[in-house]
Amino acid sequence: MRQQVRQWVGIPVCVGIAETKTLAKLANHSAKKSLAGADGVCDFTRMSEVERSKLFSTINVGEVWGIGPRLSRQLADRGVGTVEALRRADPKVLRREFSVVVERTVMELNAVPCMSLDDVVPAKQQIMSSRSFGRYVYDLEPMKEAVASYVATAAEKLRGQGSVAGMIQVYVRTNPHKDDHPQYSKGLTIPLPEATADTLRLTKAALWGLKRIFRTGYAYQKAGIVLMNLTDSANHQASLFCTHRDNDRLMAVMDRINAMWGRGTLRSAATGVAKSWAMKRERMSPQYTTCWEQLPVVV
Repeated sequence: MRQQVRQWVGIPVCVGIAETKTLAKLANHSAKKSLAGADGVCDFTRMSEVERSKLFSTINVGEVWGIGPRLSRQLADRGVGTVEALRRADPKVLRREFSVVVERTVMELNAVPCMSLDDVVPAKQQIMSSRSFGRYVYDLEPMKEAVASYVATAAEKLRGQGSVAGMIQVYVRTNPHKDDHPQYSKGLTIPLPEATADTLRLTKAALWGLKRIFRTGYAYQKAGIVLMNLTDSANHQASLFCTHRDNDRLMAVMDRINAMWGRGTLRSAATGVAKSWAMKRERMSPQYTTCWEQLPVVV
């Protein structure tokens, strides 16, 4: 797995194997820091109890998944400064002093599973698309292009998880760190007459809201949209009086073309062409494995 990710993506990764989620995260940390294992892989299931105890005695308790800086300091004040000390602590006492989460963490460190594995990633309850502009935006037209582009991105994700949105929120703001500039921030949530995943309908609603919150005379730094009130597209309640239906076939064709040829290959005219507002990307990492033009050249 590590070799394939390294070859295909070019990113080095480590692997941790253990009986529980918490132990697996700790095994991954051990592999990453070369504390145990070899070749970036650490398997706790192959370690004896003595080996585990010796290793855990060298790892700070703050490295345990779910133990933040504040909690680690509180545990250290009680003499629980290492993973081994936490593993040997009484989970019932820690539950009374801290929380049930700490109790479960101790049990997980002792190879007792308390956190189930999610075989299927649950659908998102909200989908947001937002970016800071590469340069300040002063006029409504480029702002409309930006918002339409964000809607297209969010709507594609919405259809990808098989959901429809019942509301859409649009917001704009200036740069809060520029005290010498006039400040303005505003958002508006628009309930939709019919839950939809149609990019064109969502764009129309978002631009309607944008016109009502946009004010001239400001240097806008950021805009964004949020798709809200998401429901399963197969089970949502349709309106008896709605006459506008999603163009599912058009959206399916658009998604297939963009998946094959790249996002934005097929898009609505509202997203514009020039995109002078686009975010700066001068410092992006080279795409050696996915872009022909960026393949390294040996001279």
